[in-house]
Amino acid sequence: MKRRAALLAIGACAATLATRVFGADAPSSDATAPVRAFYDALLDVMKRAKVLGVKGRYDRLAPVIEQTFDLPAMTRIAVGPRWTSIPKEQQGALVDAFSRMTIATYASRFDGFSGERFEVDPNVDARGSGSVVHTRIVQPKGEPVTLNYLMRKAGGKWKAVDVYLTGTISELATRRSEFNSILDAGGPQALIGSLREQTDRVLRPAPAS
Repeated sequence: MKRRAALLAIGACAATLATRVFGADAPSSDATAPVRAFYDALLDVMKRAKVLGVKGRYDRLAPVIEQTFDLPAMTRIAVGPRWTSIPKEQQGALVDAFSRMTIATYASRFDGFSGERFEVDPNVDARGSGSVVHTRIVQPKGEPVTLNYLMRKAGGKWKAVDVYLTGTISELATRRSEFNSILDAGGPQALIGSLREQTDRVLRPAPAS
C-alpha cells in the first residue's frame, strides 16, 4: 500500500481505491473540489480497470489529471533553477514528457479495486499563496496513509502543484534529486528521453500468460 501511496503523490499505492469523500457540498471555488473530482474519476476507472486495460485507463484519466494538477508548474518545480537555462523548445518537450509520465503512472498502478477509500478533509490550511488539502487512504486492513495536496490558483482555478506523502514528503523534491542527476549526466535531452522511456515502459501491455 505504501508503494502505491508514494506513486499517488504523482504521483506516482498497493491495492486500488474506493472513495468516500467528506465535504461533498463544498462550493466549486473550494480548493478541495478538484481533489474530490479526481478521486471520483479514479474510483470509476478502478472499478473498470481490467476491462479498460492500461491504455484505456490512461485515456480516461488524462483529462482529469490535467484538470487537477498544474503539470507545467510541477515540471518547472521538479527541474528547479536550471529551468530558465533550458531552451523553450526543450521546456515544452519536458512538460509533455512529464505530463505523459504522470498520467501513465496512475494508469499503470491503479489497476483494480479492493475496498480501500479516500477521505478528503473539508478544512484546508493556508500555505503562502496556496492551500493545503488533507486526504487519507483508508485501508480495510492496516493504518491509513496521509496524502496532502498543495493547491494554487492557475487561470482562476485551483490546481495541485505538489503532493506530500505522510503529510511531509514532497513528491517534487524527490523528483528534483532524480532529475538533477539525469541533467548532470546528459542535459535536458537526456531527461526528456528518460521520462519518455518510463512512460513507454509502464504502458507496455503485460505479456500473455
